[in-house]
Amino acid sequence: MPGWALSVAYWLHMVATVTWVGGLFFQAVVLAPALQRSLTDEATAELLGQLRRRFVPLAWLSLAVLIATGLTQMSGNPNYEGFIQIHNRWSAAILAKHLVIGLMVIAAGYQTWVLAPRLERAAWQRAAAESEARADGTSYRRLTAANIGLALLVLALTAIARTS
Repeated sequence: MPGWALSVAYWLHMVATVTWVGGLFFQAVVLAPALQRSLTDEATAELLGQLRRRFVPLAWLSLAVLIATGLTQMSGNPNYEGFIQIHNRWSAAILAKHLVIGLMVIAAGYQTWVLAPRLERAAWQRAAAESEARADGTSYRRLTAANIGLALLVLALTAIARTS
């Protein structure tokens, strides 16, 4: 693989990582607390709808870029010995990293297709769904926080793999 192609793959991988993890971090640290304190249910529903329309496609595009560029990087690494060939520290770290990313994808899918639509719907039906919105909001915040923790673990495993 030409050096320039690997450099482009590394760059795109980092951009996609920053986009995905940065979006999760923003949602957990900035957006969730702000939504709890200052907006009406109608404004919250509108904001959640806008967030889903803007961030969700970007997040899933980032995931696709991460997969494509990650496979490119992995195949170009001298430590790579083949699919599920765990013979060194690097391959163990990469396997663990991919398992953690799998958990992140499952959490993101649940947030995208189950919790976020429920939260938006509940906000529009505030009187009937007030307790459901609180429980789903708590679940959403917890999963976002867990996803940040998983993302930090992925970065640590990447560091281990790079130093192997």
